[in-house]
Amino acid sequence: MTSATHKSNSLARLRIGPAGWSYSDWAGYVYPQPRPKDFHEATFLAEFFDTIEINTSFYQPLRPELASQWLDRVAANPAFLFTAKLWQQFTHEITATVDDEKAVRAGFDVLRQAERLGAVLVQFPFSFHYSPETVEHLTNLLKRFADYPLVVELRHASWQTEETFNLLRQHNAGFCNIDQPIIGKSIEPSAEFTSLIGYARFHGRRYDTWFSDDPTIPAFERYNYLYQPNELEPWASRIRSIAEHTKNTFVVANNHYQGKGVVNALQLISMLKGTKVRVPEPLRQHYPQLEEIANEMPAAPTLFALGTPQPKKRNRSSTS
Repeated sequence: MTSATHKSNSLARLRIGPAGWSYSDWAGYVYPQPRPKDFHEATFLAEFFDTIEINTSFYQPLRPELASQWLDRVAANPAFLFTAKLWQQFTHEITATVDDEKAVRAGFDVLRQAERLGAVLVQFPFSFHYSPETVEHLTNLLKRFADYPLVVELRHASWQTEETFNLLRQHNAGFCNIDQPIIGKSIEPSAEFTSLIGYARFHGRRYDTWFSDDPTIPAFERYNYLYQPNELEPWASRIRSIAEHTKNTFVVANNHYQGKGVVNALQLISMLKGTKVRVPEPLRQHYPQLEEIANEMPAAPTLFALGTPQPKKRNRSSTS
């Protein structure tokens, strides 16, 4: 296999998309306003992206009937895979019971059985520092959900060590590379891979609101950040490296306010594929910088499924 072929194959397994889809501020920015009859956000986004990260599963277990409906909504894109966040009861509150685990599994299993579950994201807060107790808790979770394709997001720099990477490798769990404001001992940008699943998340760089406790600042301001191309270019290089060593790689833009993450996701696709991409018309009007990467004519919905046939959330806006 030539180097060029290997790189093409790795990009074919790369999926880039937004975190969540149900944001009131996306009306008229990402989605048409007014919406056409029978419009659904996931169906619309699956025309442009091959993944969406489910956020509602962080706040409560995903209901099986809802998971089934979402499968139908993205059925037109054969390359599409969901990723989903593990319920915060297991990572933030740490009060989960056996019944809680059953409830979480019920929703995830609907996606897994349909072969549409690309990863389960186990996201910990910045306050989750490396210690014997936290290592034990993380290890227990990795064992408890070992049958799922796990990826772990850690935000405190005390975890950015070879010991952590070895722990994840031992349990076949991926490491989530993140872009976040670097304040104090925040984990810095990286290109780590510890399983066959690669993952990167973009949170924005709002240094002024990231750790703010000011009740007068709206929650969405934490994610109100638009990356510039020169900020994305180093990440494009990291993502290429991750994709070359993994079976599937997911890149999720969580800087969601007014569709900024959608803008950056499209820009990353264009950078990594080296071509123009299809752009939602409302977004194109609000962000003129998309003109230089936008297709004039509608493109096939599956942006990275090279060589495959082309087929004719109320999510909360805060993701902790």
